[in-house]
Amino acid sequence: MQPNSVYRRGAGLMFALVIALCVALQANGAQPQAKVIQIAYLAAGFLEAHRHLAQAFVQGMHELGYVEGDNLVINYRYAEGKYELLPEFAVELTKMKPDLIIASTSPAVRAAKHATASIPIVIVGVTDPVAQGFAASLARPGGNVTGMSGQYEEIAPKMLELLKAAVPKASRIALLVNARQAARLNATYLKTSHDAAQTLGLELRPVEVQGPNEFDAAFATIMQAQPDALVPLPDPMLFAEGKRIADFGAKSRLPTIGAYREFAEAGGLMSYGNNPAESYKRAATYVDKILKGAKPGDLPIEQPTQFELVVNLKTAKLLGITLPQSVLLRADKVIQ
Repeated sequence: MQPNSVYRRGAGLMFALVIALCVALQANGAQPQAKVIQIAYLAAGFLEAHRHLAQAFVQGMHELGYVEGDNLVINYRYAEGKYELLPEFAVELTKMKPDLIIASTSPAVRAAKHATASIPIVIVGVTDPVAQGFAASLARPGGNVTGMSGQYEEIAPKMLELLKAAVPKASRIALLVNARQAARLNATYLKTSHDAAQTLGLELRPVEVQGPNEFDAAFATIMQAQPDALVPLPDPMLFAEGKRIADFGAKSRLPTIGAYREFAEAGGLMSYGNNPAESYKRAATYVDKILKGAKPGDLPIEQPTQFELVVNLKTAKLLGITLPQSVLLRADKVIQ
């Protein structure tokens, strides 16, 4: 055999070994395909009114490296104010075996918690989760629930205080209440509101509404009571109907204050509360911690630390109201 032939054969064998080694190294060093995270999103409210809040949550997830259509899938269910649908939706979502559940507002949390004791639940927009039995304590919730508390029980009396400061002559206040909200929540709202009203020298006239088709009748009842102002209490349905309520207030020349900035932006005289969109965006941090191994029961439920007052001067002008400088100076946002 010629030396050149031996050389060529050896070189060919060496080349083949090198190629095989490279392929093996590439296979061993290849990164595993990233897991696609599946989230169930259960909301008691209305899709259109709630859309920007869901988008805030998605934005928060995106900033943490989770992108819908890439490594994140979110299955949404909105009850559209029909709370009786929530248990069915919750069971349907849990059957999809999601990594966790986002539950928006108390009715959705209650349904999700009843449907599963093992899948982590991140709550948003919930009043007093401890009193409602969702958590053992804010510091150590225990179980499978954690997330964001809305502290709406503290907002209701504050709205009355701000309304009295803005319209000092007001004495009779209509409270718009969702009769389908949990009785314990309405009892909390009404008690704290009545306590504040007594201190402020106000008379409260609660008016109940059960659904969007009852607003006209509720508005007629309000007008019969001849109030000086109107306050819709915190609630998903009343949030969704914010513009309708604000329009009624303007048409009836009733000063109004709601718990969400969207209410003042829709034409209400004022709003006071935490920024809902920020809470939903913040909820993404809880999701990220749980996905990285944290137990929901060990993560403290977060309470809002910032509350904002939004004042609509266009509405004030329409109502013929001159807002005191003391109120304007306290405002975080003034709509001109």
